[in-house]
Amino acid sequence: MRMTGSAPAMEHPATSQGFRVCVDRVQPVARDVIALRLRDAGGGELPSWRPGAHVDLVLAPGLVRQYSLCGDPADRFTYRLAVLLEPHGRGGSRHVHEHLRAGTTLEVRGPRNHFELVEHPHYSFIAGGIGITPVLPMIHAVEAAGAAWHLTYGGRTRSSMAFVDELLGYGERVELRAQDVHGLLDLAAALGCGAGAGGAVYCCGPEPLIEAVEAACRDLSRSLHVERFAPRPDVLTSAARAIEVVCAQSGLTVTVDPQTSILNALTQAGVATQSSCAEGTCGTCETRVLDGIPEHRDSVLSDEERASGETMMICVSRCRGPRLVLDI
Repeated sequence: MRMTGSAPAMEHPATSQGFRVCVDRVQPVARDVIALRLRDAGGGELPSWRPGAHVDLVLAPGLVRQYSLCGDPADRFTYRLAVLLEPHGRGGSRHVHEHLRAGTTLEVRGPRNHFELVEHPHYSFIAGGIGITPVLPMIHAVEAAGAAWHLTYGGRTRSSMAFVDELLGYGERVELRAQDVHGLLDLAAALGCGAGAGGAVYCCGPEPLIEAVEAACRDLSRSLHVERFAPRPDVLTSAARAIEVVCAQSGLTVTVDPQTSILNALTQAGVATQSSCAEGTCGTCETRVLDGIPEHRDSVLSDEERASGETMMICVSRCRGPRLVLDI
């Protein structure tokens, strides 16, 4: 879910093209979690970013994964990110843990930000597991700005929770809740801590946590901003129909059959596109809509952005009518 309220950072020329980095350091930060420090392979500055941003790591041909930046945006020469080993995942985290070492070079794309930090006097942060990564730089930013905030951070065990030592420096504003000791997070208490009535709520973590926070914030009429690492379970899955997509920049018209995504159809037709996750969570393939009504199936856009119909994620979304005109 993308946030508004702050101007985007100046885009570095490498943001969309990709650039080479070198792994400078690999450090364990929790059980099954390693932190990577990356530097530009040529020794130059890295693209700028703001809290909530992520990058794409091109790990191997056809293996691209997104990870949140969790370092210091003021440091233009290093990126920090953390990766949880998921033995039953799709292979990205396993590749990182098994193959990335100090001195390894790889391609990075981005940064991109669909979880931007809005300006507010009060914040409640709720993180579960590796969901702490995009929240870390947010906490640093709001602390520097003098805003009121509180973090509730949960994990299965204390040893599985990353960056605990770093967070303990904030004292009582950080509440650590290991599930094996405390049970599930007390969201009523978490949403009542520190932020006050009407405070901004930021949440990242596993889907059950996000769904519970969404339900609680609806009841409390709280302003909620979330980031998902996997597609929403309630995305539209109605039967697709064949549609025509007009590429406004070239005038090419492509027929997209019901079993093919817009992204794949355009790629097969030789249209240059950008993509990464191919499941509607990373925002890389976001494309401006010039005509037609999108049928949104992504997990990135807010309700307001969906209603506007100005952009769509062409990897998963379709069209409510027979024809779309895209700025591509």
